[in-house]
Amino acid sequence: MFDALTDKLQGVFSGLKGRGKLTDADLDKAMRAIRLSLLEADVSLPVVKQLTTAIKERATGDEVMSSITPDQQVVKIVSEELTRLMGGANVSLAMSQNPPTVILMAGLQGSGKTTCTAKLARHLLNEGRAPMMSACDVHRPAAMEQLAVLGEQIGVPVHLEKGATDPVKIATAGIAQAKRSGRDVVIVDTAGRLTIDADMMAELVAIRDAVKPTSVVLVVDAMTGQTAVEVATAFQDAVQFDGVVLSKLDGDARGGAALSVRSVTGKPILFVGTGEKVDALEPFHPDRMASRILGMGDVLSLIEKAQQTVSVDDAKRMEDRLRGGNLTLDDFLEQLQQVRKMGPLGQVMGMIPGFSQAAKMKDVEVDERRIDRVEAIISSMTMPERSRPDIINGSRRRRIAEGSGTTVQEVNQLLAQFKQMQKLMKRMGKGGGGMPSMLGA
Repeated sequence: MFDALTDKLQGVFSGLKGRGKLTDADLDKAMRAIRLSLLEADVSLPVVKQLTTAIKERATGDEVMSSITPDQQVVKIVSEELTRLMGGANVSLAMSQNPPTVILMAGLQGSGKTTCTAKLARHLLNEGRAPMMSACDVHRPAAMEQLAVLGEQIGVPVHLEKGATDPVKIATAGIAQAKRSGRDVVIVDTAGRLTIDADMMAELVAIRDAVKPTSVVLVVDAMTGQTAVEVATAFQDAVQFDGVVLSKLDGDARGGAALSVRSVTGKPILFVGTGEKVDALEPFHPDRMASRILGMGDVLSLIEKAQQTVSVDDAKRMEDRLRGGNLTLDDFLEQLQQVRKMGPLGQVMGMIPGFSQAAKMKDVEVDERRIDRVEAIISSMTMPERSRPDIINGSRRRRIAEGSGTTVQEVNQLLAQFKQMQKLMKRMGKGGGGMPSMLGA
């Protein structure tokens, strides 16, 4: 997500370690490196100047110059200023006191707007809302079909009028339908264009004026860097949006959009898209994002993902088994599948403080294909073999390898690592220590 920026900032902070008190020359050198890192991350020049000025003003004060741990103080200042730059605190989506809440989605074609509409609907559904989506992109028929498919997938109704050509009438009819059916949120998916043009803006304004939305939400492709800021500025001038969804933050995004949009437009980032699946949408927390950018992990988001994936009863049951030293390969397979539900392993591990940097130092990569092989090996075992791996002899290992499309060596490796983990669990009397060693590259 922010790998290049994180690496460069980590290099700056490493250069400040062990220096005792910092000199003006030390700070000037660090500020130049930070400025260059931000520019390379495609952060807009005015924002870079604003951020580095604020950091330097604080860093040259007694808070750092007289500190016995000046490098840590600089990290703290950079974290706080990044947080402030991105809005300071999480901003929730506004809800109307007189339902239905109407959310008007805007953005360029290709920004992921239709997918984000479905992601937002699913997010609201999980919060106990009763959302409905309205397909108002009459210029791209595939968008209507896409929204219908996504709606069926997540269990959210879609107001769809095939053959209709007036998006304003579709939007108003959708809201009327939502009122009749008792839906408390209507998310209106509008048309986009490959580039900003007057017709698109006029249509969007017409829909806005007709449905009087509670919020206008702009979807911006994080991978477009500075272009994302230009797009946001143009939409702000035309329709005065209320918040932003940054899509595709899991791609090769250099981070510039996340660091620039809030400062340039004054509008909060509400959500970030972290993958292609409909559950890959996260509320945006500036402090947590700053922590990720600085390579310090994001424990709170990790806990929230785990709570969404694993029930309290399942967690307690697994803890009891681990404490009793009764872990089986079935238990491990269940844990592995639960972790995978939390998202791509690289993203999940990146939320663990210090993991990303330690992994880079050891040249470790989380290989999803290796995890597939582990699942295949365990799935090819019989129930007695999963409960008592000690009964797996040579012929059984050959059968398991053949059934899972792996090698006997890979089966042996998994069994040896599992045996080590069982011993560790019995010594510790509690869970959690074995999984990383079995998943490492």
